[in-house]
Amino acid sequence: MTQQLLQLYKMGRTRLSNQFPNIQEKDLVKKLHPKSNSIGFLLRHISEVENLFAKNVFGLDVRVKALTIGKGIHDSGKFIHLEEELKELSASEATLERAILMQKEEDWDKTVTTAEFGTVTKTEALARIVSHTAYHAGQIGLILKYGA
Repeated sequence: MTQQLLQLYKMGRTRLSNQFPNIQEKDLVKKLHPKSNSIGFLLRHISEVENLFAKNVFGLDVRVKALTIGKGIHDSGKFIHLEEELKELSASEATLERAILMQKEEDWDKTVTTAEFGTVTKTEALARIVSHTAYHAGQIGLILKYGA
């Protein structure tokens, strides 16, 4: 079960990673609307949420500095270095994969409770992170196509 769920995560994340070759550093500031988030902000947000999942859902001891999450947080235009954002995403992917692989078969039916989505099984929580990444990957694709 753990290996199958890891493959599910990895395949779902390709909605994001398949876009990396098309993103240039100049694209990181692009937005669909002046009050929306930029590509750079969304890339950092995805990496932070993956790290938070590894910590809060799967129990991995990982330090998370959340710059894109929380009340009153908005895109300040500081995530503008492509190499740095891709490095963060690579690290968060490895961290979440490690956390998934730490789970025993019986762990997937255990519940976790978070403020964001209540009490769910770890399997359901994994679906949440897969859909979260895909959701923002879709936003990034639209910004790449239509953003300014």
